[in-house]
Amino acid sequence: MQVLVRDNNIEQALKVLKKRMQREGVFREMKQRRAYEKPSERRVREHDEAIRRHRKAARKKAQWEGLIAAPKRRVKKPATSASR
Repeated sequence: MQVLVRDNNIEQALKVLKKRMQREGVFREMKQRRAYEKPSERRVREHDEAIRRHRKAARKKAQWEGLIAAPKRRVKKPATSASR
């Protein structure tokens, strides 16, 4: 994974790197590898993850086909000035 640093802006580059690592699941994998996981526990976890992925895909498909309503989008409130 490679992140370009522009104008010596290290903070922005770190922010981009963390976001990419989060998206790739690196942090989740590091957390799992901290301790030993028994093979039976691994099978159960992977099975549960597969069910979760399947349900998510089915929900997305149903929303796309119009069978269920899409979740309501959150509306950001405009920032108010803190001059008091």
